[in-house]
Amino acid sequence: MISNQIEQIISRNTLLWLLITNVAIISPLYDKLTLWTGGICAICFIWRIGIYFGRVSKPPRYLVTLLAVSAAGTLALVTSSIGALSALVNLLILGYALKYIECTNRRDVRAIVLVGYFLIALTFIYNQSIWNTIHLLVICGINTCVLVSLYQEKVTLKSTYKLAFTMVAQSLPLALVLFLVLPRLPPLWLVPDMKSAVTGLSDTLNFGDIGRLSRSDKLAFRATFDEDVPTNAELYWRALILDTYDGSTWDRNQIIKDIEKNAFVMQPDRGNPVGKTINYTVIAEPTHQNWLYGLDQAFSQTDDIYNLPDYRIYSLRAVDQKVQYRVKSAPNQAMDKSLHPRIKEINLSLPDDSNPKAKLFAQDMREKYPSPVDRLSAFMRYFRDNPFYYTLEPPRVGPQQIDDFLFTNKAGYCAHYASSLVFIARASGIPARMVTGYQGGEYNPKAGYVSVYQYMAHAWVEVWLKGQGWIRLDPTGMIAPERVNEGFDAIFEGEESYLRDSIFSGLQLKQFPLLNELRLTLSSIDYYWSVWVLGFDNDKQEQVLQDLIGKVDSSKLIALMLVSLSLVGIAISYSVGLFHFPSRQEPINRLYVRILNALAKKGIHKPQGIGPNDFVEQVYKLAPDLAPDFERFTQNYIALKYQNLPSTAAQKCWHVYRKQASKLRTAIFRLRSVDSDKSNT
Repeated sequence: MISNQIEQIISRNTLLWLLITNVAIISPLYDKLTLWTGGICAICFIWRIGIYFGRVSKPPRYLVTLLAVSAAGTLALVTSSIGALSALVNLLILGYALKYIECTNRRDVRAIVLVGYFLIALTFIYNQSIWNTIHLLVICGINTCVLVSLYQEKVTLKSTYKLAFTMVAQSLPLALVLFLVLPRLPPLWLVPDMKSAVTGLSDTLNFGDIGRLSRSDKLAFRATFDEDVPTNAELYWRALILDTYDGSTWDRNQIIKDIEKNAFVMQPDRGNPVGKTINYTVIAEPTHQNWLYGLDQAFSQTDDIYNLPDYRIYSLRAVDQKVQYRVKSAPNQAMDKSLHPRIKEINLSLPDDSNPKAKLFAQDMREKYPSPVDRLSAFMRYFRDNPFYYTLEPPRVGPQQIDDFLFTNKAGYCAHYASSLVFIARASGIPARMVTGYQGGEYNPKAGYVSVYQYMAHAWVEVWLKGQGWIRLDPTGMIAPERVNEGFDAIFEGEESYLRDSIFSGLQLKQFPLLNELRLTLSSIDYYWSVWVLGFDNDKQEQVLQDLIGKVDSSKLIALMLVSLSLVGIAISYSVGLFHFPSRQEPINRLYVRILNALAKKGIHKPQGIGPNDFVEQVYKLAPDLAPDFERFTQNYIALKYQNLPSTAAQKCWHVYRKQASKLRTAIFRLRSVDSDKSNT
């Protein structure tokens, strides 16, 4: 009966920690909440504050049920638009919030804490950076504070979070052992959330698409080169080839799409790289797409990352989490010296009723420059010699986009220039196609890698010339050469739309040397985390285990796991005091023993087997003048030794205890020796 009553009691400390934990756990997932879910969470939190201050009572059962049913029904209706994973996250958060509002006993608190740990793990699906990991460890500690306060009601807030974070720290060695030893199995709970919005390249291109990316500081990928890092002008990261134009949008033709779908069984026979090669490793951020990034003429060196006939690389699985792969590029190798008639036809086709002025201009240039090479040079000079300028906020164009840009507005960014060059090249009889990807990169000297951000997205042109194959042309370099040679920042750092969506980005600190150094250092830490932790795959695990135990087999692996877990268990047990034995050198005992030794020198001996209070009575008989001070000293000794005092009270008691010991030593020194026979009696 008494235990049931205790189970119903929730201290105010626990209620306060529940309020803090609720905000801490739900806030990292705020951008995943539907409007309805967010509203219910807010209602539950405000209601719980009212309960804490005694303004309202627990909501009636029917109201909680009504909220739960309506929320679940709303989620069922919007699942198709937000994605299955987001729907599941919202459902779990709703359960967490509704259980939180009706919490009345300790069992409810334990359930809330367990669901809280699961929500923390779900947060890690969306962001695995080291900074988010540290953030989630802090939230784990806050969630653990609820459990600590549940079973230690009289402790202060400071001692609660100190114990909770100690427990979290003690769990880290165990997590490390499991991370190193357990097989790397694909997570069954990871559901690709294709409905979530991810900033990045699209598989189609309109005039305004890449300009929008200039507002974002999101990381696209990092690359580490085995040897010298190429210059900024050499860093053209190919991702997509767009060769079909309908008058407004560039897209891939069906042949390319079919090849991508069957990349596993249709591996091209491209031979070995020819000429100079560049070897590097790429760590790509999640995009929920399949294409990956490589410099000109890329050859994948990683299993499950495939080569395409157009010298791009491709993943059969959508990139739903960070992926690391090796690439060898041969920038001087020719691409497709012979062109299939069907591919040539596709790369010459244009809509019949599209941009008549541009077509007429191209025909005039063809008559004036019969040689394709001369004609392309003339096109590039046209961009250089006329008053074109590069801007992220160009004027609007009408239905005849190319005509408006070439002959009226003459203002735009890479997509405008590349689209126009492909169009007039085709109209003049030269096969041409659009390539999208990224250009340039920020070199981090602290860790030796290149970071490529979304605002570095770029579009350029590849034209096919007989005997040479596909060659790259970038008309942007004719209007804004610093964009290509020095990077995006060199030309747009002062423009209003540059990083408009990232006003608090660390990239805004580049103009402050000390802060920029700090930014690069933090970025380096995150890079090493990505390489050694997120990139810890089966191959790396096997290599580490081989270094530890030699040839890996099941018996050695089991033995290693048992030994590691045992050592961690022993260390944790020792740290929590399971193997702790009383020591005479402890401060509390040490002072008490010193006083006993001082009394013994005066003939007052503490017999074996009697407690501290019984010895006080003996001191009263043998040294009445000393006894009151010794009694107070003994009571403080008992309080410090055997009572679970709050930290503040314990500190005060210890301070008094030390003063009493000093006073007693002086008094005992002045005490006359007692007859040993009296002491023994």
